[in-house]
Amino acid sequence: MSSVITNILIVSEEQKICQIFAEIMAVEGYKVLLASNADGAMRAICVEKLDCVLASIKMFSNDSLGILKQIKDLAPNLPVVLIDSLADVRQAVTAIKGGADDYLAMPLDNREVVRVIREAVKNGKLKNRLSTFRTAWEDSKYDNCDLLESMGYSNSVRHLLGDVNHVARSNFTVVITGETGTGKELVARAIHKTSTRADHPFIPVDCGSIPEHLLESELFGHERGSFTGAEVQRRGKFEMAHKGTLFMDEVTNMSLGSQAKFLRVLQERQIFRVGATRSIKIDIRVIAATNQDLQDLAEAKLFRPDLFYRLNEFMIHIPPLRERREDIPYLANRFLEMVNIELGKNISGIADDAMELLLAYQWPGNVRQLRATIRAAALAARNTIEIDNLNLKQSPVRARQIASTSPELSWKNVSLGEMVSQSTTTVERWVIREALRRTGGNKAKAARLLQIDYKTIHSKVKKYEISFDA
Repeated sequence: MSSVITNILIVSEEQKICQIFAEIMAVEGYKVLLASNADGAMRAICVEKLDCVLASIKMFSNDSLGILKQIKDLAPNLPVVLIDSLADVRQAVTAIKGGADDYLAMPLDNREVVRVIREAVKNGKLKNRLSTFRTAWEDSKYDNCDLLESMGYSNSVRHLLGDVNHVARSNFTVVITGETGTGKELVARAIHKTSTRADHPFIPVDCGSIPEHLLESELFGHERGSFTGAEVQRRGKFEMAHKGTLFMDEVTNMSLGSQAKFLRVLQERQIFRVGATRSIKIDIRVIAATNQDLQDLAEAKLFRPDLFYRLNEFMIHIPPLRERREDIPYLANRFLEMVNIELGKNISGIADDAMELLLAYQWPGNVRQLRATIRAAALAARNTIEIDNLNLKQSPVRARQIASTSPELSWKNVSLGEMVSQSTTTVERWVIREALRRTGGNKAKAARLLQIDYKTIHSKVKKYEISFDA
């Protein structure tokens, strides 16, 4: 279990109430501090590192809103739970409006007290963690700090954030590339949020989930009676996104015919609803996303080259999680804190060997898969997430690759995570060598073949000392 001490401040002028709550908190392993009045409480908040304040509402009866505001101004993320001797709805509403995180009415159920305090402490710690990361960036030139909180703080993510803020206030059409689960829509929303269109709609369209025969109606809308079943007039996504941002996810799933119509809209900035005779002018910014290489598809005539050039005014690539492993510990712990709050559990952390496995795993589903893995592990875990709680298996193909390329491993004093890490490194080096061999040593072509950016392959060639004639 975690060795970190949780400090609870109990504020009440009634010694009996202090004693009752002190005993309940002590059983839970919390360190208890006492204050008999509001001044003592404020001094403790200034001096001590507190995780929660549990206070009798009588202490704040004269000016509850004012004192709560003082506490929140002094320690915005410090949870405050108020106790009332009577179940007074008005008092509860006033307490919550005044900034209290929760409200307990007597007579008290010990289990309910423990649950409320435990959840308040977790919420406070999560807020503190996020605000700590945010503070580190407040004085920088970056907007969209919440993107860092969601994706991590590696150099790759910082570079990505720089691209987002660089293009956001322009009206450029943006293409976002990256594997499934890397967070393409998250990046698109960050661009919209920082743009001059932020006060207008962000409309996402999943091009892969809409049948081809319905796509035109979905995008352009239709007039009543324009086809069987069109009983009412309907606006399409283009109209809905007017003055805002249209996010075309997995744009490569559109047929060549639909791509031609899409291109015409981008050029003329007007649409015709299905069955309409008059055009409608639209003002939209388009952000397109794909998990494939648009340039390769365009060269192979599988995607319209003219649409590719029209869309590709600015490109952002999101590296997969396996290429920014330094983000894994932060993300894993962030997801653990969130699921702790959701489940009302107190999983204190992730065991070292379990973290080694998380760091060594390839993550084909990227951040989305990591989140699901941590949620499932937290559900099964007791005190900490152990390696047995992680349901991670290499795919049969990758397992055969590792078996065929890995050197003989020492089985003495070597953890599973270390073995997997060694094997992963060997496979990665072999794959890059093979890609370079197939492309005649051309790193740009090899990067496109492996669906990674040029900077990544250049750094890995240098890291692994790979020669081009291999």
